[in-house]
Amino acid sequence: MGKGYRQGRLGEEIRKIIGEMLISGLKDPRLSGMVSISSVEVTSDGSYATCYVSVLSMAKDEEGRAKEEADVLAGLQSAKGLLKREIGRQVKLRHIPELLFKIDHSMEYGRHITEIIDTLGIENYQDDEGQEDEEE
Repeated sequence: MGKGYRQGRLGEEIRKIIGEMLISGLKDPRLSGMVSISSVEVTSDGSYATCYVSVLSMAKDEEGRAKEEADVLAGLQSAKGLLKREIGRQVKLRHIPELLFKIDHSMEYGRHITEIIDTLGIENYQDDEGQEDEEE
């Protein structure tokens, strides 16, 4: 069964509210860096909302990056009550979903795939189209 329209709308509202709180409402020093909510998935019964968090890390090594991500998750976990209260205030719901936070590694994965494609030496598709237009 597909994702419902209501869950999608609720997920977007939660993403927007948490994003605004990250900018202006939370004073936790663990959340002071470049932290954003990339997406929110709400279960079909509305009891859980999984928030995918993107962290722009300044650490060069993998260990430092993992520590920053763990700090961000701990900061969000400690602010969960405040976030739920703000969601309840802005969105009229009988039951506010329980917030779960997970690190979103999709940007790093995309960067990795791009590096692999670049090493293969495959020409860009748009470059090929531009050359065809010039030949005609």
